[in-house]
Amino acid sequence: MTREDKSLVIENLTAQLAENNIIYLADLTGLDAVATTELRKACFKANIKLAVVKNTLLAKAMEASDKNFGELPSVLKGNTSLMYAEVGNVPAKLIKAFRKKSEKPILKGAYIEEAVFIGDNQLDMLSSLKSKEELIGEIIGLLQSPAKNVVSALKSGGGKLAGIIKTLSEK
Repeated sequence: MTREDKSLVIENLTAQLAENNIIYLADLTGLDAVATTELRKACFKANIKLAVVKNTLLAKAMEASDKNFGELPSVLKGNTSLMYAEVGNVPAKLIKAFRKKSEKPILKGAYIEEAVFIGDNQLDMLSSLKSKEELIGEIIGLLQSPAKNVVSALKSGGGKLAGIIKTLSEK
């Protein structure tokens, strides 16, 4: 690979890192061709972009990026695959589901909305993360709950009052 090719790859990686707020680094070493194809198909269905990259080029792209990847460049050893997603917990769920058949892929680290997670032991926590839309829905539900209670109390109170008045008028 020539210097021009490397600089072009670094520019492309830097652009992809800038565009995506959810980035997973995984190790696919040891997966055979069939398992790799299954993983790629599963990623495509889950709207995850999967790419195998050279560690040195990715490290340079991370340095050139405006984002703070913290300790993430330290895990760039051995085979590294990048996973880009739109929802933070989808790649982690995919990795967990794929691990039911195989021991791989192994999570090296993740960058999710400015938070850095290092190590395979973070997989369970990452898979339980809620998306931005789920959190907004929960907040709206919590905000609506007191208003619903007041409205239902007023409705039930109004029904009792009407019943009392009707009973008094019949007497």
